[in-house]
Amino acid sequence: MLRKTSRIAATVLGSVALAATAVLPAAAAGHGHAPAPHHRSAVVLGAIQYDSPGRDDHSNRSLNAEYVTVKNIGRAAVNLRGWTLSDRAGHTYRFGNVRLGGHTQVRVHTGIGRDNRWDLFQDRRDYVWDNHRGTAVLSNDHRRVVDSESWGQFGHGGHHGHWGHHGHWGHPR
Repeated sequence: MLRKTSRIAATVLGSVALAATAVLPAAAAGHGHAPAPHHRSAVVLGAIQYDSPGRDDHSNRSLNAEYVTVKNIGRAAVNLRGWTLSDRAGHTYRFGNVRLGGHTQVRVHTGIGRDNRWDLFQDRRDYVWDNHRGTAVLSNDHRRVVDSESWGQFGHGGHHGHWGHHGHWGHPR
């Protein structure tokens, strides 16, 4: 009985291995290479205030009420030097030597201000995030997109100027 069970198990395992080797080349032939696994980062986008509350009067106060939150959901600190936050129109903010501790976050404001451990400022004199439709893209220092969020026509609609983070790579958590 034991010998028969071993023989059946060996046959099943052999069949599985054979099927796996047949599938891999077929997948690679269709794409030129096997698809890379998704890269998960401990640093993600959090809440986004893309429509500054009140009138858009281009005051520094109004510009700084527009922000994107960057969160470290991991335990280890991450240095964001060389990371970028950008939109589809090409506006790009490059992080300096910013250490984001584990389970902490920082808000990146559009206007002018003095950086501290909770708030960073792009020092712009015009709005970045479109009130009706847009996308915020966070890329690491190797230019790999680690997270993005869209609203309006590009993403989720019906939110009045504020978008809470609903998932890595745009999928609900």
